[in-house]
Amino acid sequence: MKKHYLFLSTLLLSVSPIFSQNSASTGQDIKSGLDKKQALIKNSVVKNIPLKNIGPTVMSGRITDLAVNPDDPTEFYAAYATGGLWYTNNNGTSFTPVMDNSPTQNIGDIAVDWKNGTIWVGTGEVNASRSSYAGIGLLKSEDKGASWEYMGLPDSHHISRVLINPENSDEIIVGVTGHLYTPNKERGIYKTTDGGKTWSNKLFINEQTGIIDIAVNPDNFNEMYAAAWDKDRKAWDFRESGANSGIYKSTDAGNTWSLITTKGSGFPTGEGVGRIGISVFDDETVYAIVDNQDRRKEKDTKEKKSSGLQKDDFDKMKKSEFLKLEEDQLEDFLRDNNFPKKYTAASVKDLVKKEEIEPKEISLYLEDANSRLFSTPVIGAQVYKSIDGGKTWKITHEDHLDDLYYSYGYYFGMIHVDPQDKDAIYVYGVPILKSKDGGKTFSSIDAENVHADHHALWINPNRSGHLIDGNDGGINISYDDGENWMKNNSPSVGQFYTVNIDNQKPYNVYGGLQDNGVWTGPHTNTEGVDWHSSGDYNFKSIMGGDGMQVEIDNRNPDIVYTGYQFGNYFRINRKTGDMTFIQPKHELGER
Repeated sequence: MKKHYLFLSTLLLSVSPIFSQNSASTGQDIKSGLDKKQALIKNSVVKNIPLKNIGPTVMSGRITDLAVNPDDPTEFYAAYATGGLWYTNNNGTSFTPVMDNSPTQNIGDIAVDWKNGTIWVGTGEVNASRSSYAGIGLLKSEDKGASWEYMGLPDSHHISRVLINPENSDEIIVGVTGHLYTPNKERGIYKTTDGGKTWSNKLFINEQTGIIDIAVNPDNFNEMYAAAWDKDRKAWDFRESGANSGIYKSTDAGNTWSLITTKGSGFPTGEGVGRIGISVFDDETVYAIVDNQDRRKEKDTKEKKSSGLQKDDFDKMKKSEFLKLEEDQLEDFLRDNNFPKKYTAASVKDLVKKEEIEPKEISLYLEDANSRLFSTPVIGAQVYKSIDGGKTWKITHEDHLDDLYYSYGYYFGMIHVDPQDKDAIYVYGVPILKSKDGGKTFSSIDAENVHADHHALWINPNRSGHLIDGNDGGINISYDDGENWMKNNSPSVGQFYTVNIDNQKPYNVYGGLQDNGVWTGPHTNTEGVDWHSSGDYNFKSIMGGDGMQVEIDNRNPDIVYTGYQFGNYFRINRKTGDMTFIQPKHELGER
């Protein structure tokens, strides 16, 4: 790895305020911002300090796209959300960074013209998470990443798709999602016929609706489908669906577009339509996955009854019914759900008996960000299929695709059809699923050595079952349709939310990573592969989820305080293995 890689990645994030999220960024603004960044690098007080990669590399980072040479699948590029672009020609055994000298490392989509080696990068991740950083437009390299040229669309912020006409490398179609937090005009579909010198906006819907996906008929570049996404994220809220979401079709290589998911088409319409992903098999067969934010019918919201009391049991429970509950059963529920120790079955029953609280307060007490994320009544992921080129659509499955999107389909939203089998499709969120009957039934192809959150998939057009999967933890490759996976995670591009150290000699480094937990290891660590044979890796995992803040007790370094997303914090005794939940709690009956 180039020594300056980690420095550049950190610097790019640290100077991100140069490009304002709150106002339109002109081409001149971008140039001015890049000039300021170069000046900061030139004058940096740490510019001459040599940096060493100390890891960890058990995980990698969030993949946003893959570009694979169809004639030689051992050669491909992997794009990371904030980790730049990496190249391999040995099937992922090793990777080389090719964007270290580019003006940003934030990527939404990539496209490679394998005939001449030209690389197009649409900057700015499109997954609409709070950790999805904006880009600066389009970048292009004609020398395999040795140098990069800025190609415009400065106010796009987030670019979802870049498509190259296989018969004319100067003809490019670009899908622009637009700003994440604010309205803007540079959204929709843009096209160039002169290799990016000039661009023309071919589809604009409004300032809050962008394009999240474009899929092309593999046999006819003139025929393509685009997914519009109407959303509005704020720091305090997220409207992730809207009436302007839908699928558009073009039959003239993106010059003109028509909305095809109208009322009566069979595809969902209205305020509940969220992120859409599209995959085209041929002139007739088209698949789409939609994050349907409409509410389920009441009969469909009833969860499969598990043993013991459930949170929702208390919502409509009467006082008399509650007081008849067996104390052991209630006690088990309180302990399983991390109620403070002062709330015992006896004390809670006494509160209800005295009418200081109602039984429903037990359920409301557990309402937090996690419960709202995982236990919501939305319909969620749905797969639709058209066999008449998008004129009409039918849902492919009878049951809900539970445990795939939960309530955050905005973070995933892709579907893929096997180029050799129109009934073989793949969808993913948490986990990755495959269907061999056109979406009627699905089975999981997740594995223990594969990260659960998936964002990109390449299917070998010449060999069914050969898959390259991009996820929050990096890359996995399968040759048997997901039965077994290889892990290909040499790039050190983990997204650290925080870093801390203890006072030991030599001292240890602690860090919380996006969706890869909390890790600690000695600052003297030298990354290598020798641990693959010994099994003794210097970095150790101490927490899962989205690893957050870390504090080490200066009196006893075995005591560590850390946690994961939404304020779930613990005190860990690394020596004994004890873990105590310490999140501050409100009083039962309070909000």
